[in-house]
Amino acid sequence: MNRGAYLAEALAHCGECHTPRNLGFALDNRRKFAGAITAGWRAFNISSDKATGLGNWSDQDLISYLSLGHAPGHGSASGPMGEAVDHSFSQLAPEDIRAIVTYLRSVPPQPSPDLPATTAPIAPASHRDGITADARGKQVFASACASCHGWSGESPVSPMATLTGTWAVNDPAATNVAQIVISGTKRHTPDGALSMPAFGKAYTDDEIAAVANYVTARFGAKGSKLTAKDVAELRAQTAE
Repeated sequence: MNRGAYLAEALAHCGECHTPRNLGFALDNRRKFAGAITAGWRAFNISSDKATGLGNWSDQDLISYLSLGHAPGHGSASGPMGEAVDHSFSQLAPEDIRAIVTYLRSVPPQPSPDLPATTAPIAPASHRDGITADARGKQVFASACASCHGWSGESPVSPMATLTGTWAVNDPAATNVAQIVISGTKRHTPDGALSMPAFGKAYTDDEIAAVANYVTARFGAKGSKLTAKDVAELRAQTAE
């Protein structure tokens, strides 16, 4: 466990992103790994909490996520976490990844009250069925997203593009959904790279808010209520 603690704390600096900060901007270790917003992205809860943390992830889920940036049924790493996987975790020896997993299991559970305890099931296969929370969002999704992500949330292209069950779409703040639409994402696999283009220049803040709200309503446990102002602020935070 000491090896895992060293790798997670000293080398990977997991707490810098995943631990909330207090009024003095110091890490609030009373809520260690409970999740926080970093550079406009949500660094999710990685404590051992079973409802909103890593408590219900299997060891193989965690190993896959840290090594490849993807865990089936949980989602893919993007933004700062994607960079951490590409430049750090994916370069570690398997025994070091396992040591980090062991350490993460030891971190006391910290609940995230704003996140749902369970994720949403697969959406209907037809766009005519299911929730249509935002007509404009549905229009953007149809033109830019459906061919890769599918109307059910299960990707016809790759498991890495599946939306069902992912933390990002089940976050009612839709922070990372909007950021991925703005900035795009890229994951490296044993078979090559899989990428989603950035749509930040192709769509307005209002359109990005609309599609994020549609995605969380259709594929998540609770729909978001992002506004164009929220998206503009996310862009600004990412640019800082």
